[in-house]
Amino acid sequence: MKTTPKHNERMAKMTFASVYPHYLTKVEKKARSEEELQQVIEWLTGYDEKKQKKLIEEKVSFETFFERANLNPNAHLITGVICGYRVEEIDNPLTQKVRYLDKLVDELAKGKQMEKILRSN
Repeated sequence: MKTTPKHNERMAKMTFASVYPHYLTKVEKKARSEEELQQVIEWLTGYDEKKQKKLIEEKVSFETFFERANLNPNAHLITGVICGYRVEEIDNPLTQKVRYLDKLVDELAKGKQMEKILRSN
């Protein structure tokens, strides 16, 4: 799916620190924990809790966040629609990674089992 250059630039410049509290609020409203949120982020990016907190303190952009990440080899298994975009069809690699994260957080908030969210066998 085509995203606009303006949309892609906005995604790249957004900071992980600005979005994390929204992720946390979303999952906690649905009785999921911060530990589960951190587990999902770690699965996708390789960042443990300590590294996530450091990236928040540094106020890194999503561009830097994903440049430094070790993306899970099973990330391509994340499919579905988030924010009106089918994640597997997003043509901009960075925007796709941000939407992967959004999709995982959404699945966590919707009560999906952790094994399914983490694309375990």
